[in-house]
Amino acid sequence: MSDPEIICERRGAAGFILLNRPDALNALTPPMVRALGASLLQWDQDPAIARVVIRGAGNRAFCVGGDIRLIRDQGLAGDHASQLSFWRAEYQLNRMIARYKKPYVALMDGFVMGGGAGVSIHGSHRIAGDRLAFAMPEVSIGFFPDVGSTFFLSRLPHRIGVWLALAGARIGAGDACASGLATTFVPSAEYDALAEALTLQGDTNALIARFSAPAPAPATAAHFKLIETCFDAPDIATILSRLDAAAARSSDSFATVTAAGLRQNSPTSLAIALRQMQLGAGLTIEDALRAEFRIVSRICRRHDLYEGVRAAIIDKGSAPQWRPARLEDIVPSDIDTCFAPLGADELEFPMEALA
Repeated sequence: MSDPEIICERRGAAGFILLNRPDALNALTPPMVRALGASLLQWDQDPAIARVVIRGAGNRAFCVGGDIRLIRDQGLAGDHASQLSFWRAEYQLNRMIARYKKPYVALMDGFVMGGGAGVSIHGSHRIAGDRLAFAMPEVSIGFFPDVGSTFFLSRLPHRIGVWLALAGARIGAGDACASGLATTFVPSAEYDALAEALTLQGDTNALIARFSAPAPAPATAAHFKLIETCFDAPDIATILSRLDAAAARSSDSFATVTAAGLRQNSPTSLAIALRQMQLGAGLTIEDALRAEFRIVSRICRRHDLYEGVRAAIIDKGSAPQWRPARLEDIVPSDIDTCFAPLGADELEFPMEALA
């Protein structure tokens, strides 16, 4: 028999979750999302459970997000109902984690991307390890930063969240701790001992503090001012203009590399992501997730998502052919449509899901 994709079990005082697809970098499948949600609901009512702990199997990744090959296959087959069923359940799970009454401890080591952020960043305790590599790279595949990133990226200091959303940049433990994405740094070598300690009775903060250490220096600290200056802009064209100007007056390659990366991403995805970041700081987690469900309900019927996945995953390294191909051809009303209400199809949050 094959190993289960997810293991949800009680270990002492903890409800322990293991994302168990190491060969797939623990990418989330619909059954994994359902099992995780069901366990959280059960443990919320169990007085013997003091906290929830979630971890990824293997040393390479906590979780890299959803199974985008499956999503692509469903979309090309016109099975949008299955796609939206997954995203609806996933976003409801993200909200459940954000509103969870008990400590929710995410042991984030290795890759944390996309949906992996959704099952970690909303938790009360977000532990960064040495190997942490956090990114929301969706704009590079014609998608958009979802799983509540409208809420959490828009609240980061120095416009770091806008940079992460638009550039799909990858950061390590130092930057994650400095920005507030992670709450604590624990060396990767201590993760097994920390996981064991979290099965014990006692104060969650005190148990974690036994293993915490000073976080590494943030690798992008020298660029915080530049990020804030360039990404505090009303539109993508202005962001690129500021990056180009910074690149022209500095020998540092950061602005040059960032501008080049933005120009490779889907113009539609860039416009959507910037609008998310402009709106997000004024939204509740519920409203942020509703906005994302409105977007994904439209994106799943458009060209860029499937073209982006083809170029990056199927025909690895080939150049995607975006529609439209240029930022200048983006029609603002088309972006407005992505954020428009869905009527009877709006994302709702079941009363029993920790309301």
